[in-house]
Amino acid sequence: MAEEDQPQGASDEAEYRMTVRGLLRARAETDGAAAAIRAPGRRPMTYQGLLAHIDETAARLAALGVRRGDRVAAVLPNGPEMATAFLAASACATSAPLNPGYRAEDYEFFLSDLEAKVLLVQADSESPAIEVARDLGISIVHLTVDADAPAGSFTLHSEVSGAAVEPADVLAVDERDVALVLHTSGTTSRPKIVPLSHANICTSAANIATALALTPDDRCLNVMPLFHIHGLMGATLSTLSAGASVVCTPGFDQQLFFTWVEECSPTWYTAVPTMHQAILARAPRNAAIIEGARLRFLRSSSASLPPQVMTALGETFGAPVVEGYGMTEATHQMTSNPLPPRPRKAGAVGLAAGPEVRIADETENRLLASDATGEVVISGPNVTPGYEAN
Repeated sequence: MAEEDQPQGASDEAEYRMTVRGLLRARAETDGAAAAIRAPGRRPMTYQGLLAHIDETAARLAALGVRRGDRVAAVLPNGPEMATAFLAASACATSAPLNPGYRAEDYEFFLSDLEAKVLLVQADSESPAIEVARDLGISIVHLTVDADAPAGSFTLHSEVSGAAVEPADVLAVDERDVALVLHTSGTTSRPKIVPLSHANICTSAANIATALALTPDDRCLNVMPLFHIHGLMGATLSTLSAGASVVCTPGFDQQLFFTWVEECSPTWYTAVPTMHQAILARAPRNAAIIEGARLRFLRSSSASLPPQVMTALGETFGAPVVEGYGMTEATHQMTSNPLPPRPRKAGAVGLAAGPEVRIADETENRLLASDATGEVVISGPNVTPGYEAN
């Protein structure tokens, strides 16, 4: 077997391939004592602790019969444990996070379509996904959280288990393996599975970190759901790829937002326009917190940010507002408005920030001039190789 074809195991020192574990291992070796995962009211998990937790979780999943490439579905509340479960499942198998707010019929479709091997749920969960998974023959794996442990810590136990697998085997992923699968929204057709490889997500994380000039001194306040590409990539993995820390909240709460800003001291946050508007509505009564905040920029994505909201945010927080344009198939970010001193144009989604972005004729397979009207087309290592079975 040629050297380039050798699998990358847990003890492989030549982690030159782009994988989730390789990315986190590099950060742990650079500054293992730095905080990686934070949460309000919890002590942080360090990069060294995060890497160890991922390896322990991978070993436990392997003992339950999860193999490299198996789909590990997760129906978990937003927070640090959802973040580390995503990272661990991606590192050794394929992560498939699902919306905890789905109904039983939704879970029946998504779990069947994914052909999930196991379902991760909190130990006290009453989610309808549990009964659906049992009916489909999917193993239920319960996740127990110790509130006194570092943010993101959990233990796993299962009702049943399959034939055990060697931990080194499940960690022997490479950049071509699928790390994450998400469904399209299904607004125009049946939801399709978007497979994203380790190379896709590691490339995208680096693209976002570069566009936002993230450094280990940064701290992201994540209020986005972790079953969506925005929260997973735009907030979590982009932050970790820069060696910074991400504050994992229970989700957006306009009444707690400014409390979190004061307690957690983030340098940036990312949200959708409706969240930004709710934040602006409560800003006047939180002027003192805003005055003491250390936000160096605000980010908006997943929907068009009205120009007047962009202006109001910038004036309220005294920080630039960066709007990004992305899609699941591009592992989130395609373009981004730049940070100062480069100009940002309200109502525009900025410059190419990762993939090549061009305009094409909507009916003919040909590229058009940059000032033409047509269909946006993209190409690059962060773009999915294609929809699954479609």
